[in-house]
Amino acid sequence: QVQLVESGGGLVQAGGPRRLSCAGFGGTFSRDAIAWFRQAPGTEGEFVAAISQGGASKQYPDSVQGRFTLSRDNAKNTVYLEMNSLNPEDTAVYYCAVPRSNLVPAPVRATSFGNWGQGTQVTVSS
Repeated sequence: QVQLVESGGGLVQAGGPRRLSCAGFGGTFSRDAIAWFRQAPGTEGEFVAAISQGGASKQYPDSVQGRFTLSRDNAKNTVYLEMNSLNPEDTAVYYCAVPRSNLVPAPVRATSFGNWGQGTQVTVSS
């Protein structure tokens, strides 16, 4: 099973950009679909984005559509989440995860994912 490690979180001013990375170690990263979720204190986890094994298929919820862009570089065993026009509502711990089936489930729900990274904190100041 691939070990996932998120990075790139930190403090960003409202309206600014931030790029997160999800690196995979071991396993067969290129064969795994990857999704991002986020969780703010006291709230339920929220789906952010998902990408297929080859990167051709991507999914975004309305809350981030047009602002977030997901891509992957399988040669580097890394998935990137480019976030733009951030606002305080985007403040959360961001996690990347692999579905148990290794394919993007429909619908995308956290319960379908069994392999998670440790998370990276993104704080957007106003």
